[in-house]
Amino acid sequence: MSDILEKVMDAVDLETYLVCKDEEEAEKFTLELMEKLGFKDTTIVFIQHQGPGARIRARGYIYKPGDRYSWLFDQSN
Repeated sequence: MSDILEKVMDAVDLETYLVCKDEEEAEKFTLELMEKLGFKDTTIVFIQHQGPGARIRARGYIYKPGDRYSWLFDQSN
């Protein structure tokens, strides 16, 4: 297994602070960031605008329930 993302059980969470004018812009920037990182399926878990930006937490899904989980079939654990 060459791709470390295949070892992820379900999702990758990202928490950061983005410089933005409001929560709407923070949401837009968050989705753009997650797409740039290669996540096709993203959920924004938390946004809190404070000061010059917003604290955000986003979840990029590798697997959803019922997917074929590659880590179940990896024999090199």
